[in-house]
Amino acid sequence: MDDLDRKILELLRRDGRAGYGEIGATVGLSPSAVKRRVDRLRGRGVIRGFTVQVDPSVDGMGTEAYVELFCRGTVAPAELFRILSAVPEVVDAGTVSGSADAIVHIRARDISGLEAALEKVRLAPNVDHTRSSIVLSRLIHPSAQ
Repeated sequence: MDDLDRKILELLRRDGRAGYGEIGATVGLSPSAVKRRVDRLRGRGVIRGFTVQVDPSVDGMGTEAYVELFCRGTVAPAELFRILSAVPEVVDAGTVSGSADAIVHIRARDISGLEAALEKVRLAPNVDHTRSSIVLSRLIHPSAQ
C-alpha cells in the first residue's frame, strides 16, 4: 500500500459513494487507475465492503450502552464471539486489557430493551458480571468525521 492508496482510502472513508473520477481528480489519477487500485484493495481485503450508516435513532435504536464484561476463569475470544453474536442488540464488541474481559456496545429501543439485551449476555454460563455505562450524548461519531 502506498501513499496514493492511503489517500484513496481517506476519500472513501469520507464518502463511500465518491466516484472514481472525483477521487482521481483529487489524487491525480485517471478514473480507471483509481478503479484498478480500489479493486486491488478490495481483493487484498483492505477494503472489506461499502455500507450505509443510518442514524440509530431513526431506526428506533437510540438507547445505547457500553458494557464491561467480566468472565469466570479464562474464556476464549471464540466463545465470547459465540455468546455475544447471539444477542442482536450487540453492535460491537472486543476483548480488552485491564480488569474486564471484553467491552460490548449495545443498542436498543429503550431502557427496558437495553435491560433485556443485558440479561441475555449475563445469562451466559461464562459471564460472572457486567458493568454498564449508558450513553447520554454522542460527542464524536463516524458521520461527523
